[in-house]
Parts: sequence; C-alpha cells; structure tokens
Amino acid sequence: MMSEKRRLGKGLGALIPDAISTTAETTEIKLDKIKPNPFQPRGTFDDEKLSELASSIKEHGVIQAVVVTPSGTEDQYLLVAGERRCRAARIAGLTSVPAVVKSFDRSTMLEIALIENLQREDLNPVEEARAYRKLMQEYNYTQEELSKRIGRSRPSIANCLRLLSLPEAVLNSLIIGELTPGQVRPLLSIDDQETQQELAERIIEEKLSAREAEKMLDRGYKGKTASKSNKNEKALDPESEELQLQMQRNLGTKVKLRKSKNGGTIEIYYYSDEDLERLIEKLLPEGL
Repeated sequence: MMSEKRRLGKGLGALIPDAISTTAETTEIKLDKIKPNPFQPRGTFDDEKLSELASSIKEHGVIQAVVVTPSGTEDQYLLVAGERRCRAARIAGLTSVPAVVKSFDRSTMLEIALIENLQREDLNPVEEARAYRKLMQEYNYTQEELSKRIGRSRPSIANCLRLLSLPEAVLNSLIIGELTPGQVRPLLSIDDQETQQELAERIIEEKLSAREAEKMLDRGYKGKTASKSNKNEKALDPESEELQLQMQRNLGTKVKLRKSKNGGTIEIYYYSDEDLERLIEKLLPEGL
C-alpha cells in the first residue's frame, strides 16, 4: 500500500504545473547565480545520497531542470525546487544547470519546498513540524487550511506539530533517527520536560518499540520523577490495558481508562482548541 506521504493530495504539479512539465522551456543558469531557497525546510542533507546523485549527474547530466525565481537583483535567482540537484551538480564539477524560471510569491515558495521534500520523504519529523509551523505563523493558516493546501490530513499535521513541545534533546534524537514519532508520542502526555527526557533516554537504552513505550507510560513510570497519581494508580487488567491502548491509537491522543467497583471513567486528553475540534469530529461525526 502506498504510504500517506506518497498520497499527498496537492503535489508540485498543482502548484507549478508548467515548471515541472517535460515541455517547459529551460535555460542554462550558472550555479553561482542561484541562491538557496530561504524557505527550505530541510536542514540536513545525506552526504552518501548526494554523492550517488553526483555520480549519476557526471554520467547523465541533470535530467530534471531545477526551478528558480528572479531574486530582484540582476542576473540573480532564488532556488524554488531542486536543491539536492544543485548541490550534487557542484560536487560533480558542473558550473551551470538547466533551469525553469518562474515568478512565485513567498508563500508558494515555502509550500513548494515543503511539498517537494514531503513527496521524496526527505524531511525528518522535526523539520516537517517546523515547516508546518512556519507556514501557519507566516501566513496565518489554520491547521484545516494547511491541510487543504498541502493535502495532508489535519490529525497528521496536529500530531506532527505536537512534537515541537518536547525537550530539545528529545527533538535532536528524532532528527538523527534515534527515536521515532511513535516512540515519543506517549511522552506528550507528561507535563514535565525533565521527565520526558528521562523517559526518552530509557526508550533508547531499552530499545522499546512504540507500543512498548505506550505500555510503559500506561503502567506508570516508576522512576524518581514519576507523578504521585501514576504511582498510586491501580494497575489495569490486561484486557482493559489493551482496550485503553486501542482507544489511544484510534483517537490519536492520551486516554485514561479507570475502573471502579460499580463502573469507572474514561478520560480523553486534548492539547489545543484545534485538537479538541479534531476529537469532536472523530467522536461525533454527525455533528453536535
């Protein structure tokens, strides 16, 4: 099955249809005239993959033209799409690349850079979240508007943005691949960042899967910084624990199932007004 990232509703073709057409008019532009896209969401580039691309360029040349826009300075351009190709072309010793010249506004340039990387699955989770946040802050998009603009579901955008509330050390572990979003998502239910970092280190050390991390948090962290409520809470039976995990996965947020002698309670956590709206849509599909 095709991954969600490959099912983006709005691709580059929707934003720059002429520029990515095989019949688009191209011109050779010197690399020293092309400045990096100031809205590029990706901060790291894989050296090994760049070397592989450079080898291909040495043999076949730059097959797909990059896309640039006039910078406002004579004979200078801003790169819109194709930063990997430009970097690899420099490594291959090229002094110019084929380019399509189009005019774009700031918002579209950021959207194109984001979508290009998303479609190639080049962004790590933190870069992706920061790109979403930048779009929302600079252009006042709501999560719903951003969802429609880039073709991602609102819950996936909301869950991605929530990662940015984690401590910097945990974010760094996400960037370098020591942790995955699934492993750290249970940590979002904890308010104390020191505890979040301790638990993240434990997940890495014990090589816990995302599900094991969920269970660790659900049972209550027994470390010195665990909350008193977790320590004193009665453990759930295996069947109830599995039910709680299923509800958390289905709703995409922390759920607390508490059983008592004559019934019990279910607590569903949300972390913003938009997160609440998302849960209402999921729980009440017919509306209020």
